[in-house]
Order: sequence, then C-alpha cells, then structure tokens
Amino acid sequence: MTKHKYTRSQTSLHPEIIDLLNEQVSKEAEASSLYLAMASWAEYNGYSRSAEFFYDHAVEERDHMMKIFRFLNENGARAFAPKVGEVQQEFDSLKEVYEKTLEHEIKVTQSIFAIFKKARQVDDYASENFLQWFVQEQLEEERLVHSILDLFEFYNENDSPIALKLIDERIPLDEK
Repeated sequence: MTKHKYTRSQTSLHPEIIDLLNEQVSKEAEASSLYLAMASWAEYNGYSRSAEFFYDHAVEERDHMMKIFRFLNENGARAFAPKVGEVQQEFDSLKEVYEKTLEHEIKVTQSIFAIFKKARQVDDYASENFLQWFVQEQLEEERLVHSILDLFEFYNENDSPIALKLIDERIPLDEK
C-alpha cells in the first residue's frame, strides 16, 4: 500500500476509504449538532419528549463519529477533528423537525452505502466489515423516524395543540 497523507504507517485501509471515512466523521458531527438544535427548539416550544429524543440522538451521532474516528486511528490511518458548519436552528413545526430528521438520516444512509460500496470495489475488507454495523444502524434510524411521522398521520394533527401534545407524549425514548 502506498503512503497516503492520512496514514502514519502501513495500513490495510484503502486511501480512498480513509478519505471517505474522514468525511463521514464530519457528517456525523454535523448530525449531532443538528440534533442539538432540534432538541433546543423542541424544548423551547414545550415538546419535552421530542427534546429528550433529540438530546439522545445528538449523543448517539457523536458516538458514531467517535466510532469512525477511533477505527481510523486504531488501524494506521489518521482521523481529523471535524469542522461543523451552520445548522438549521429554527423550524416551523414539530412535524417539520421530524421530516428534516428523516431527510438527514436518509442522506447519512446514502453516504454510508456509498462508502460501503467503494470499500467493496477496492477490496478494503476491514472497512467493509466495520461499516456493516452502520448499515444496520441507519436502517433502524430510518424506521424509527418513519414510525414517528406515522403518528402525525394517525393524529391528523393540523397544528392542533392537543394533537401535537399527544404526538410528543408518544415519542419513543431510549430506556437506559
């Protein structure tokens, strides 16, 4: 394997995958920051379970970032601390928050799939194996947000404060 700007030693990780994983570190950091903004918006607007949901997910996304970061460093590559740009802070409705969440999760899923596909193409079996967990995790995240959006359909909320409160009370939280 040739020396790459992100390697400090010989590594089995493919240079292109190292680059893509470093980009993914930034995407996970951005997701964490976005979910913090959503948590703040939800809490400010009185949606306490949604706020908890997004606080939990902000931590989860940071954990995903750290998982990739450590994988790179532990396997002879160099991970770089992410730069996070501006994230949306204001939302028009609780439903919009969850719609944006689904959009974001789908983008992250597509990014993971693209890295996985590239790892397979360049025979980076270590990274492909590592990414298996993320493939499953992303599918779970999408299913979860779909189920929350189904609540809006079920309650036909139409911005009714009572319906929105009922929806918020049914937001699933991690029981730790």
